[in-house]
Order: sequence, then C-alpha cells, then structure tokens
Amino acid sequence: MVQINFAAREVNCKIVYYGPGRSGKTTNLEVVHAKAPKDSKGELVSIATETDRTLYFDFLPLDLGKIAGMTTKFQLYTVPGQVFYNATRKLVLQGADGVIFVADSQRDMKEQNIESIENLAENLAENNLDINTIPIVLQWNKRDLPDLLTVEELNADLNHWNAPTCEAVAVKGEGVFPTLKMLSTLIIKKLNREQGFAEDGQTKAGVVRPAPPKPAAPAQARPAAAAAPAAPPRPAAAPAPAVPRAPAAAPRAPAAAPRAPAAAPRAPGQRPAAPAPRPAAAAPAGGKPLNPLSEEIRRRKAEAVARGEEPAPAAPKKPKKPKKRKSVGPVAVLVVLALAAGGVAAALHFVFGII
Repeated sequence: MVQINFAAREVNCKIVYYGPGRSGKTTNLEVVHAKAPKDSKGELVSIATETDRTLYFDFLPLDLGKIAGMTTKFQLYTVPGQVFYNATRKLVLQGADGVIFVADSQRDMKEQNIESIENLAENLAENNLDINTIPIVLQWNKRDLPDLLTVEELNADLNHWNAPTCEAVAVKGEGVFPTLKMLSTLIIKKLNREQGFAEDGQTKAGVVRPAPPKPAAPAQARPAAAAAPAAPPRPAAAPAPAVPRAPAAAPRAPAAAPRAPAAAPRAPGQRPAAPAPRPAAAAPAGGKPLNPLSEEIRRRKAEAVARGEEPAPAAPKKPKKPKKRKSVGPVAVLVVLALAAGGVAAALHFVFGII
C-alpha cells in the first residue's frame, strides 16, 4: 500500500521480487544497488541461511519519478524462495504495490516456476490483493544457460494475465533495470489514476494542457512606401507697404518778444493812460487765496502813491502797552474788612488809629 508523507512530499511504493529458490531475486537487488546513484539508494540488508539462501528480505529505497507532483521512493524487497518459508513470503507481500516474478528459464525448473506463481496468487489473495489488477512484470532470467525453455513456453506456463515480460541475465546486469523500469511505470500510472491525475502525474485527468505557443514567424520586410510628391513652393508674400513716418515735431515757439519801450512823456494837461493790469499776486504759501477785489484796490493805491497823487500811508501805530495795575496793599485790605464789619466810623477809627 502506498505511504504518503505530506510533510516531505514523498510517496513510498513497495515492490516485491517473487519466484522460486535460486531464480535470481537477490542478484537483481544486488545489481540495482551497485549501479544506482549514491544519492538515491539506501543500505542493502540481506539475511542468509546456513545454505546461503535468502531467508528474509532485502530493502532498498530508490527514488524514481513523481506521483501527483510528489517525489516517488520505491522500497525493494525479496522473499525467501523455499516453500517452507511461506509465512515469511505472505508477510513480505503485505502492502505490496507491485510484483516482479523472477522465473528460472532452465527446463528442469519448469515445475518449480509453476508452483511459485500459484503460491504468489494465493498469498496476494490472503493480503486482499488481486493478481489480475496489481502491477506485475515477469522476468525470464538465466537466458545465457543451455537447455532453456523458450519464451513462448514460459508465457504459456506462467503468463496467464498477459503481463509485460523481460528477458534477463541478472549476474551480468542484463535486463535488471529494464524490468524495474517496466514495473515502476505501471505503478506510477496506476497510482496517478487512483488519485485523479493524468499518467504524467502533473495534471488532473481530463484537463488538457494548453499547447506551447508557436514561435512567431519572422516579420517580412514590407516594401518601402513610395515617397509622396513634394508640395509645390508657395508664392513669396507681397512686401507690406511702408508706413509713413510721423512728421517731425513742430519747431519750438520763438523767444518772447522784447519788452515794449517806456511810455512817451505825457503832454501837459493829459491824464496818464491806465497801466496794463498786472497778474494777481499768488497767494502766500500755506495761506488762503487773496480776494481779487481787495488786491486790485491795494494795487491801485500803491500806484497812486508812486505817482505822488496820494500821500503814502502812515506807518501803523504801535499798540499801547496795557497799564499795570497797582497791587492793593495790606492797609487797603484791612480798611475794606473794617468797612464790611463796622461801617464808615469803624473804618475811620481804624485808619486814624493806625496813622
């Protein structure tokens, strides 16, 4: 029975080498152990009797292929060939996942081969295993010896299930690994079917893997497109009309005309002409603007004074200083108090009394 170690992701399968005594079962395991890679094999254990025959079983862990994506490890056993060790044979077959029946091809070993294959079917049934369904491979060993049974005779006597067969010379290592490969392939396919996987152990049954993408065809060089005809040249733009420049600034006004000559002397008895009005004086800085009428009157008075028609205005009088009041002396104060207290007589009395 398959043992699955999910922690290590390993599947352990058990293969049992079965057959008559001295048929070459132990020799097969010794060759596999000798030629298997060191990192994929364990220690080979063999127990022999006094007559140098396999008494118990040989054990060889061997890594081959994958089941359901897990690493597959095969454990290889042999059974003792003597019939009186039948209990041991039955015990070794317990939990087997596949069987390699090693038959001796010599003609005088025909009866022992038939007795051993019948004993195999009985012991499998004792372990609830069916020889018609369990993976099994028949090996015709010792094909280098004389007086051998033909392959057809061996198939007629032993292969009632149309199982795969392989010719071998175990002592020379011939046919040993092909036999093991046949059986391991059958076991892996059977276990993958039971687990719902395809025979390759990588995909679920019925799931079609997508085909690998085809390599892209090399891109063919496209013919170069014909060059587009060049566009006709555009006519040159007409030159813009020149904008007339603005005329030069007008010449500055001539300098002010010279002052008019002084007025001719007036004739006797003729009134002088009124002088041209002068511009009003500017208001003092920071002061209120002057009244035009008052300014005109002041100006005319000033002109009349200049001509001698009116006397010059008198200089403004200096303001008189206010007279200082004499302070009332202490005697006056006493007199006033005396008047207020006793009238005039008391005041006179007071004054003359002091004097």
